[in-house]
Amino acid sequence: MTANEPLLRAENVIVEYGTKRNPNRVLHEVSLEVGAGECVGLVGESGSGKSTLGKAVLGLVPVAGGKITFDGRDITHLKGQARRDLASDIQVVFQDPYGSLNPKMTVGEILSEPLSTAGTDRATARGIVGEMLERVSMPASVIDRYPSEFSGGQRQRIAIARALVRKPRLIICDEPVSALDLTTQATVLDLLIDLQRETGVSYLFVSHDLGVVRSICHRVAVMYRGNLVEVGDGDAVTRSPQHPYSQRLLAASPVADPILQAARRDEWLALRERQAASA
Repeated sequence: MTANEPLLRAENVIVEYGTKRNPNRVLHEVSLEVGAGECVGLVGESGSGKSTLGKAVLGLVPVAGGKITFDGRDITHLKGQARRDLASDIQVVFQDPYGSLNPKMTVGEILSEPLSTAGTDRATARGIVGEMLERVSMPASVIDRYPSEFSGGQRQRIAIARALVRKPRLIICDEPVSALDLTTQATVLDLLIDLQRETGVSYLFVSHDLGVVRSICHRVAVMYRGNLVEVGDGDAVTRSPQHPYSQRLLAASPVADPILQAARRDEWLALRERQAASA
């Protein structure tokens, strides 16, 4: 990878569901880049296509058109062992901390599995797992306990540890805090920021909440109906967006202050009326 080349590049990516005769296009020639050590937020409402782009990068959905490159290498249609080998560089943290961890496996087994797949012996893997748990502020003593013994926030820390255990260069964070309460959200976001500073890992951070991405993302891309409608500096997009849809997203973001929340609702209603009148 050259100094000016992004770590991840999606170029005119098209994803379609359904059949060849009756395809449902969910991504319309989407182009996006993530640099080394950068956090890029991908924001939009449910059904906008943001999670689909993350799945396309991970090889979980087929790409009908365009190209995805990682470190200059075309990974668009990787399959089999080549796709499995890529797992050492690209990992994922899913939305649901309750469904993403195998309830029949101990924490140690969950975190050791990616290492065992890579050929790491059991004793070495156990030592790495203990260190990784401490890195995410979990005591190494939890290694023999089961996911059901932990809160949602603790489970998400375990999921983050699993994603980091093979030292990836990119993590797809697919709504990683949306299932958590506000206090736990803040704690997990702070952890992700600290880990990025320590390791230099890049994030593609998928969220529906502009308020969440404001605290962590360097750049933000807004998706609407399978299209990117606005891309820019994280602070600028989340505080004074330019596209009408981005403005509606900001106005719809909840805030703790009831007076400000009421003003936001009035703003959102006014935006909707103006946009309906100009349609």
